[in-house]
Amino acid sequence: MKRIVLTGGPGAGKTAVQQVAVQAFPGRLVIVPEAATILFGGGFPRLDHVEPRKASQRAIFHVQRELERLHEALANGCALLCDRGTVDGAAYWPSDDYDALFADVGSSLEAEIARYHAVILLDVPTKAQGYDHRNPTRIESAEEAAEIGDRIARFWGSHPRLHRVGAAPSFWAKIQTSVDLIGQALETD
Repeated sequence: MKRIVLTGGPGAGKTAVQQVAVQAFPGRLVIVPEAATILFGGGFPRLDHVEPRKASQRAIFHVQRELERLHEALANGCALLCDRGTVDGAAYWPSDDYDALFADVGSSLEAEIARYHAVILLDVPTKAQGYDHRNPTRIESAEEAAEIGDRIARFWGSHPRLHRVGAAPSFWAKIQTSVDLIGQALETD
């Protein structure tokens, strides 16, 4: 099963890229929704203390894994386009000991990176470039979102098919670049 991760800090444009990609590659992609949005939108407590933040990231990891498993069963030969991957939780882990996250869930950073065929990381636009704060589950400022994006990039950094798409002056150019990268991932073994 080919899993392509679309990741980046909050507000980087993942949802827009997904929508265009599904239209660009009809019958070739199945979207795996973002686990954090499902959990937090469904009432999972979002508390700013160490232990609740750890609990949130463990829950997100498990929901992400199960969403991928569910969509694999429904994919009918299509590749999965994942709105984030299991590695992203390390960037949100409330301590520098991210290995504890993977130990808590019975895995490792290396094992999780290996699960994904390609990673397309979108940079967060600055406030001047149009950072979008309308999503009700997005609580970060443009600066905080960019910092999260940089941490996400650090954790995915060893992936052999990591592609980073900068915050372009034209959002459409960013979408086109991202969709082209998805197309390349669909064609590579």
